[in-house]
Amino acid sequence: MRANPGGQLAPAEVVGRDALIANLWRVLERQSVVLTAERRHGKTQVIKKMLAEPPPGKLPVYHDLEGVRTPMEFVEIVLEDVERFLSRWERTAEGVRVLLGKLGGAQAGPLKLPPAVAPHWKRLLGEIMADLVRHQEGRQVVFLWDELPLMMDNISRSAGERTAMELLDTLRALRQSHPGLRMVYTGSIGLHHVLAALRTAGYINPSTNDMKTVEVEPLAPPDARQLAAALLQGEELAVAQPGAAATAIADEASNVPYYIHHIVDDLATQGMPVEPTVIHELVERRLRDPQDAWELRHYLERVPRYYQKELAPLANRVLDLLAHAEEPMGFSRLSQLLEGQGATPGVETIRELLRLLQRDHYVVQDAQNGYRFRLPLIQRAWRTQRPL
Repeated sequence: MRANPGGQLAPAEVVGRDALIANLWRVLERQSVVLTAERRHGKTQVIKKMLAEPPPGKLPVYHDLEGVRTPMEFVEIVLEDVERFLSRWERTAEGVRVLLGKLGGAQAGPLKLPPAVAPHWKRLLGEIMADLVRHQEGRQVVFLWDELPLMMDNISRSAGERTAMELLDTLRALRQSHPGLRMVYTGSIGLHHVLAALRTAGYINPSTNDMKTVEVEPLAPPDARQLAAALLQGEELAVAQPGAAATAIADEASNVPYYIHHIVDDLATQGMPVEPTVIHELVERRLRDPQDAWELRHYLERVPRYYQKELAPLANRVLDLLAHAEEPMGFSRLSQLLEGQGATPGVETIRELLRLLQRDHYVVQDAQNGYRFRLPLIQRAWRTQRPL
């Protein structure tokens, strides 16, 4: 296995995710899933491995929705996917053709949706799903939709919040009306941010309360070390102490596959000795890299995008304090330090912010109710890029 930071991996190269994927298939037996994780934690690799290796009786359908900006574009993508799968069984989307005939948009040959039927996108989406489920013959259809939150944000901006709300409600209604239909939402923007924006615009419907949230966490330490060792071997690097080197790489990367790939790639590219001290120094240089090859500034730059105008400065203050703390910090101590800096947002505001920072994978709360950065690597990056 070769180092491939940020590239597409073959299913066999996705290490340490078998238990997670088995659990996802188990959950999908009964309900749909919101798959959440920090950016670059491998959500896409997980769902593509599911696509490539489905268990018997499952029909996974994958699509990246990042570029979708209208409900009709989404309907066209779903239709394209459904037609492709129906053609395997020499069948077609009869219900859609009948509906198009009624709407005056019927065509011979491959299905195409004329612009005139765009106002009827909800009816079309319902017929498309019904056509697919009608022919599943015992198979459970699982739509794996990557970057769905980004699509919803795009639609909200281009077509309005009401249209985005209607699409979320339509998808929920389809899950409710077709017991053999499942959906997996995942993406680099947390769906909760999109829903929060829609709630501000008046949306109160529980669009995902029938779905289970499952998190893609960093690899378990043994799996992270296994991945590091496999990459070192694949790059044919000379390693005096393979176990110590693999452990150092996994620890420095906070067990995140993306950063493990990057570290090994740097070692191979720069011809460095594969030793723990060298690995540590390599990561320290990357934390200060003005070119930001590891895209670590993403964690700083997204704060003003993710948080309301009044919360963004407070989020930076809280993360600054936690980044420079040697130990987890309790709520009272954190509140005192904020007050000492002249910040008096109120106890409930701080509590709500900490809840959001946990949902966005910045912060965790330990058993003693202390708060700390979730990943040591990101804490180091924050401390390096925002020195006090």
